[in-house]
Amino acid sequence: MKSIWMGQKREEIWRAFKDAFPHTIPIMLGYVLMGIAFGILLQKAGYGFVWAFFMAVFIYAGAMQFVAVGLLAGGVDIWSTFVLSLMVNARQIFYAIGMLGTFNKMGKKLPYMIHSLTDETFALLNLKKPSCGVDCNYFMFFIAFLNHIYWIIGCVLGALIGSSIVFDTRGIDFIMTAVFVVIFIEQWKCNTNHIPAMIGIFCSLICLILFGSENFLLPALCLITLILSFLKRKLG
Repeated sequence: MKSIWMGQKREEIWRAFKDAFPHTIPIMLGYVLMGIAFGILLQKAGYGFVWAFFMAVFIYAGAMQFVAVGLLAGGVDIWSTFVLSLMVNARQIFYAIGMLGTFNKMGKKLPYMIHSLTDETFALLNLKKPSCGVDCNYFMFFIAFLNHIYWIIGCVLGALIGSSIVFDTRGIDFIMTAVFVVIFIEQWKCNTNHIPAMIGIFCSLICLILFGSENFLLPALCLITLILSFLKRKLG
């Protein structure tokens, strides 16, 4: 009886994996290339693939990992590192708030889902839905897990090949911007209610004008969260 149950469970997990994988392919290209860029920079700063692996596994924050290369090379103190990390990754707080209801049935997978909630994973989890008969929790887990794996592969690969090639990283960060544009367009097409999207665009533009391109993100997220919370009942 137990073997039958285990077989059914494995089949359920495998279906969720197959259903989630195609949705992560656009992220794979961006994460691997960005990870390679990070790994090369880290290796050039004097840190090998072991550092790249553990930073990719436990830090898993693209922008902060690039910043960390300079911090490691410059010997910045712990307090400054903490403050800078908080500033760079403050937007993750809003992602977590937005996913509280979605993650409430994740069980033992909950800590990892929180840890793996990057920009791209957050976007996919809100845009993509599992096929009929596929376990939703495993579907979300594999989207998060596969994206994480892509990043780890890229970081380690970059650190391994960094000593033997010259790599110009200028402009490579636009890959993820392009991915976000595609995700936004697809989400716009899939939803008839465009009010939340328009609120996001409007708030971002206002904050961009007021605070500039370097500092607009956090105020924009605060304003968007405030307005959407106020309009939650009306938006249904």
